[in-house]
Amino acid sequence: MSSPKTSNLVDRKASVSSVPAGLAGGDDAAVLAKLGYKQELRRNFTMIEVFGIAFSIMGLLPSIASTLAYSIPAGPAGMVWGWFLASGFIFIVGLAMADLGSAMPTSGGLYWWTHFFSSPATRNPLSFLVGYSNTLGLVGGLCSIDYGFSLMFLSVIVIARDGNWTPSNGVIYATFLACVLCHATLASIMSKIMGKLQTVFVVMNFVLIATTVIALPIGAKNRRNDGHYIFAQTENLTTWPTGWAFMLSWLSPIWTIGAFDSCVHMSEECVNATKAVPAGILMSIGSCWLFGFIIVIVLAATINPDLESVTGSKFGQPMAQIYYDAIGKHGTLGLMSLLFIVQFLMGLSIIVAASRQTWAFSRDGALPFSSFFRPISQRFGYIPLRAIWGCAFLAAVLGLLSLIAPAAAQALFSLAVAGNNLAWGTPIFARVVWGQRKFKPGPFYTGDRFSVPIAWAAIVFLVFGIILSMFPVEGPNPTAQTMNYTVVINMAVWGGALAYYYIDARKWFTGPKITIAADDLTEEQEVAIREEGLEVKPIEGVALNSPEDIEAAGKAKSTSSKSD
Repeated sequence: MSSPKTSNLVDRKASVSSVPAGLAGGDDAAVLAKLGYKQELRRNFTMIEVFGIAFSIMGLLPSIASTLAYSIPAGPAGMVWGWFLASGFIFIVGLAMADLGSAMPTSGGLYWWTHFFSSPATRNPLSFLVGYSNTLGLVGGLCSIDYGFSLMFLSVIVIARDGNWTPSNGVIYATFLACVLCHATLASIMSKIMGKLQTVFVVMNFVLIATTVIALPIGAKNRRNDGHYIFAQTENLTTWPTGWAFMLSWLSPIWTIGAFDSCVHMSEECVNATKAVPAGILMSIGSCWLFGFIIVIVLAATINPDLESVTGSKFGQPMAQIYYDAIGKHGTLGLMSLLFIVQFLMGLSIIVAASRQTWAFSRDGALPFSSFFRPISQRFGYIPLRAIWGCAFLAAVLGLLSLIAPAAAQALFSLAVAGNNLAWGTPIFARVVWGQRKFKPGPFYTGDRFSVPIAWAAIVFLVFGIILSMFPVEGPNPTAQTMNYTVVINMAVWGGALAYYYIDARKWFTGPKITIAADDLTEEQEVAIREEGLEVKPIEGVALNSPEDIEAAGKAKSTSSKSD
């Protein structure tokens, strides 16, 4: 056990001496060390840049455009009020996550929090499940963004040819694959300026939003819809009851505002993480709530009242039809080009976030080939290079669904929703059910009075979102072409993860592993580790710093074995 003098020093600057120069400041490294991890990634993201990566992944207007098939069938009122209400509930989820992100900022936050707060009997399987659900949910987000990019890119060609060409599934997949490979390449070679690029991406998003909000009303000045149509006119282009068609319109904001956890995954690369992470979460959700509401109002004001002609557009994209009806062919080509460029930037941001979650999970030995994905590339700027390309490979495999049918490809959208909702909701649930007494707030905290009610409201909404994402959009009694395959894909992911755990991983997965040297632990950490039965040993490929470290780790491992 560390001496009191050593413990006090570690409390102030834990493991700082072992941090390579330029990676992080002492305070951030100390916070991370208290969670059991040494600093390995370079902290070059400011608070604004953390917000930027989340907002860039959300890619507000391209995401709304990609999900109009969910909102238009409910009519203009469904588009407008569905966005407003769902966004409000998502902000509540963000508040619950911000509480956790401020208290314990680490790249693998969701499964780390789950393990920390869960009961001894549930911590390992739940942490394992959340890690896989979040990892695959993020890769599913990459797939859906890049698939949306391929549709937008090809729609420009269709418009240029006046609708006299239809891309085959093979062409769509080839475009998708090229996009994924470009993202992996850029994420690998541009790491040193990736933080700065987020500011550029945010500016590009707002340029697109401003251009659309100005151009559409001007172009449709002779046929703009009135206020009653915008805010009170409901439609139902599905065979579900009208009320449920309205609820399905919530899938648009649920999918769009679904990347705020990227702030958590970037927490080991941002400065002053205990404040930057919650700020990034809430700023990104709040911005999308406000500006998204403005966008859907403009779309409802300028859309052709013959909604079926919009959803069944010969251009393959409802947004392309809305542009075309308002500003003509040449204007549509310009704005759709800007739209797919911003969509491309979304994909670049999400592969960065997905690779950090993948790396964090492999750091704890939970993924297949973890020892391969775990190393950090110093040559490319202290980034998880192998994890980046692992995410790209998995996305390329999942993207093969687009070769089957459009309905199967649509499951990529819902994979991101259901997978991430489970990953977000489980640590929040674990905290309020089992771990409330262990929760120590960070600089951001919603308060003793509101924190738990906010958490329960978030849990209820996330469960509802999972159920919602699995419904066939067009109505009951779906055909093979209209079936929502989310239930198949997600049950395979969740069932496969749990089966893998109980068949094999339970023998060796003990949750997050401590990667700081044994003598860098504070006395409080050592006591907590013994009480929690956690395993204290270096992960593969991380050397202990001294013979004393080896002896201390051996004693801790022996203690852990007895606890188990």
